[in-house]
Amino acid sequence: MKITTREMILVSLFTALTAIGAFLSIPIGNVPITLQSMFTILAGLLLGPRLGALSQLIYVLLGLSGVRIFAGFSGGPQTIFSPSFGFLIGFIPAAFVIGKITHGDKNPSFVKIFIAALGGTLIIYLFGVPYMYMILNNVLNNPISFTTAIKSGCLIFLPGDLLKVIVSSLVAVKIINRIELANP
Repeated sequence: MKITTREMILVSLFTALTAIGAFLSIPIGNVPITLQSMFTILAGLLLGPRLGALSQLIYVLLGLSGVRIFAGFSGGPQTIFSPSFGFLIGFIPAAFVIGKITHGDKNPSFVKIFIAALGGTLIIYLFGVPYMYMILNNVLNNPISFTTAIKSGCLIFLPGDLLKVIVSSLVAVKIINRIELANP
């Protein structure tokens, strides 16, 4: 995969934005509220499938290598055993799918962008909630039901994540339109 200097800068920017989004967190239970998912959505919307997913892959790999860029200033290979790590894994396919849905059009509509962002958020939940359930039950010996995992790993975050989807979609529509005007 050949990447231009401009693409490297954009990928690095979204890796850094995701890390910044992790530091802006509100700890509640096993999974904190952060802005990471918003920057993941924007990475997919603005960079496309390949570069958006790459930015999130680099983010996860940097955190696993020991750089403390995950929520709660955590990092290192031990974070694999954190209940929230599944959500981080979900960032990679979420950015890819969001980019795949929106980058087929030269000028995607707000509705298409919104649906892509909503779908990406669902993908993050599809990775995060089962992973959280598995880690809590099998690794941390903190047995919970899958219903409880859905409540504590998904339902309480839905209002905030819906707001992130709306904000990301509004920002992306404006930026994509400006990019199209600048690059006819």
